[in-house]
Amino acid sequence: MASQVIASSRNPRRFFDTNILIYSDDPRYPAKQQKALDLIEEHKSGQTGVVSIQVLLEYFDTVTRKLKLDADLAKRKVTVFAKFYVVEPATSDVLAAIDLYRLHKVSFWDAMIVHCARQAGCREVLSEDMQHNQVIDGVRIVNPFI
Repeated sequence: MASQVIASSRNPRRFFDTNILIYSDDPRYPAKQQKALDLIEEHKSGQTGVVSIQVLLEYFDTVTRKLKLDADLAKRKVTVFAKFYVVEPATSDVLAAIDLYRLHKVSFWDAMIVHCARQAGCREVLSEDMQHNQVIDGVRIVNPFI
């Protein structure tokens, strides 16, 4: 796991769930696509974007399988997203996510996202898939499309 980083209140880090990155390539939802692109650019330029290995893997799998994005293009996009702060979980992080899963009754994958966000010093996870404004282990879920 990358070392824990404390986010400053002036320039807080935000963790991107996979669905936000996927919307940046999905022309079926132009408003969501533009919002996702704006968020990615804002956090890329501000160096405040955070993803995990899990998010990069899910992104590549989903856009190549469901959106039929060319694998070379998807790989280039993964390279761009990897310029964010990338959390690389260890076994201890998987065990901590299992505890969150059990305690908060969320999916294991969502628990892993929340745990990685917290480890990276994020106060918020940007996600359409989790409950908006829910707080898990001190991390708030924010649906940027609302």
